[in-house]
Amino acid sequence: MIKARLDHVVKEADHIYSFYFKPERKIDFTAGQFIEVHIHHDKPDSRGTKRWFTISSAPEMEDLFSITTRMADTKGSTFKESLRSLEKGHEIKISEAMGDFVLPRDEKIPLIFMAGGIGITPFHSIISHLSLSKQKRNIKLYYGVRNIEELVFYGQLESYLGDGIVPVLQNAPINYHGKTGFLDTKEIYKNIHDSNSLIYISGPEPMVEKFKKEFIDLGIPNNNLVCDFFPGYN
Repeated sequence: MIKARLDHVVKEADHIYSFYFKPERKIDFTAGQFIEVHIHHDKPDSRGTKRWFTISSAPEMEDLFSITTRMADTKGSTFKESLRSLEKGHEIKISEAMGDFVLPRDEKIPLIFMAGGIGITPFHSIISHLSLSKQKRNIKLYYGVRNIEELVFYGQLESYLGDGIVPVLQNAPINYHGKTGFLDTKEIYKNIHDSNSLIYISGPEPMVEKFKKEFIDLGIPNNNLVCDFFPGYN
């Protein structure tokens, strides 16, 4: 395990926060990977003292790394409440990074990203990495959230993707002219023009499983689907 200390916290939106930690040594990870976070606290509930989190920052960030998560409107698990109450300098422990929700080596493969809510975090890490390393990939990002305030990281993502980012709002404000409702696999499928395209899906586990099945039913090979789900979210 690697020790890390809290450096600072950024409120990204209502109930969504990024926690920046300084590890005792630089973490070796690839954009899109995740770690296991351990927070010791008294009287943990049945969900225990550890959770999996995607690293939301890019590998190029010096000295620090971040995780981004949604906090419950009311009192949540003892783990999340302990995370919420961390103060600067407080120590946690993390695992080595792992996971294969990463970019393909072939830079010519078209990529379709689907993010549901907090599922945006691996894509933020990936796109931040591409921007900082001055790489260009063919990416279309569909980003589904409940309301416009939950479009965290939108400015950074748009600066790299331009019109390659498509927000989809369940509850749109008046005079909003973008897409509304829910992410739609059939609509996305109709806009896939290259059979080599890889589809990356990230979000709550039920959403990811549903979309994976729908794409397979539409004829997308399982090998063209790359999935990453966040347990504990509806």
